[in-house]
Amino acid sequence: MLSSLLAADPMLDTDDWWSQVLVWIAVKVLAIFVIGLVATMLMVWFERKIVSGMQNRVGPNKAGPFGLLQTLADGTKLFFKEDLLPDKADKWVFRLAPFLAFVPAFLLWSVIPLGGDFSGDNDGTVTWGGVTTRVQLIDAPMGILIVLALSSIGVYGIMLAGWASGSKYPLLGSVRASAQMISYEAALGLSLAAVLLMSGTLSTSGIVDVQDGLLDWHIVSTGFIPFIIFLIAMTAELNRPPFDLVEAEQELVGGFNTEYSSIRFALFFLAEFMNVITMSGILVTLFLGGPQPLRIGSLDFTQHFDLRLFDFDWTIVSDGNYLALFGPLSGTVWFVLKTLIFLYVYVWFRATLPRLRYDQLMDFGWKLLIPVALGWFLVLAAIQLGRDEDWNIVAVVAGCLAVLGVSYLLFNAALVVARRNREREGAAY
Repeated sequence: MLSSLLAADPMLDTDDWWSQVLVWIAVKVLAIFVIGLVATMLMVWFERKIVSGMQNRVGPNKAGPFGLLQTLADGTKLFFKEDLLPDKADKWVFRLAPFLAFVPAFLLWSVIPLGGDFSGDNDGTVTWGGVTTRVQLIDAPMGILIVLALSSIGVYGIMLAGWASGSKYPLLGSVRASAQMISYEAALGLSLAAVLLMSGTLSTSGIVDVQDGLLDWHIVSTGFIPFIIFLIAMTAELNRPPFDLVEAEQELVGGFNTEYSSIRFALFFLAEFMNVITMSGILVTLFLGGPQPLRIGSLDFTQHFDLRLFDFDWTIVSDGNYLALFGPLSGTVWFVLKTLIFLYVYVWFRATLPRLRYDQLMDFGWKLLIPVALGWFLVLAAIQLGRDEDWNIVAVVAGCLAVLGVSYLLFNAALVVARRNREREGAAY
């Protein structure tokens, strides 16, 4: 693992190569850990404030200015609360489960490009202290596979937490979680496959490099449908409203973490909010160019923008990077701004959408999202192949749509027959 980290890390033009690499890896790991914790605290405060504003309430306003330290106060309180351990719990697994949910949320940040210099002909690398590097812990050639693997590990933490609690309500919540995550993981993977098809690489930095300009962002080049499916499937993966059936209070008390308290409960709480930030960052990386500046093709805006700021004349750079005044940090600023948009969207979902029933949740995933994601991926593949082989793209797309339509009708017919058979068997009893 260390060799892959070193090989994927930056090009260092110094004699003391090994020590420089190890120092930069340590700096990056520490920065990601600290920034991740602070971002999670601010996310909790952000969600409370936005929801309170939408519901005409004050929200946290006592601990710190504007209530900014409320999350820190809550964490301190949880740290000193009594740590309960149920008599019928599997003690070793019960203690392990919170870490299985918390650690993958942090590890996902290792492959996400958090910034870079994309002005002019730059490839996203930055030079700090004589070191040329990416604003990324590791630039693994199969970064997307790491993302899929780590995002799938989170279900083990939830499932084991419910099973090891020795109580039926947490167990039901964990079973729901596993079925829900597996169902929506398929739709999420198919929408992700559309991005990989268009970018031609499994590297997260490579995916970002391909999206050079607004018209090249995958939200446009894939036709919006994979983006919408990924957003919905990711919301279900995170157990966020309206898909928060894992901890539905009406029938499950509190879900898989009912028996947890103190710091173990805090780890689940932090993992939930950290996953929201992490997956928003992945969404930005895959569909919105990551730290790529907002450009419209290769248009030159210099003649339209000649502004005066603090008695210094400056112009927008010719590649359309409107935040070029931040220099090498402009990519990081773009990434943060794009991520904040989706963080607000998730809070908006929570404040406005009612919770689905469990049968509606599963029907929506299996009967709508998966067929649409698969169909759109086949259409994109047919268009790409048609361009490469000089086929009639209209005929290819029409053929794909016809095959998908027939398959969808047969699938629904099979579901109707199965439901009627169950009804007959129930009437017979």
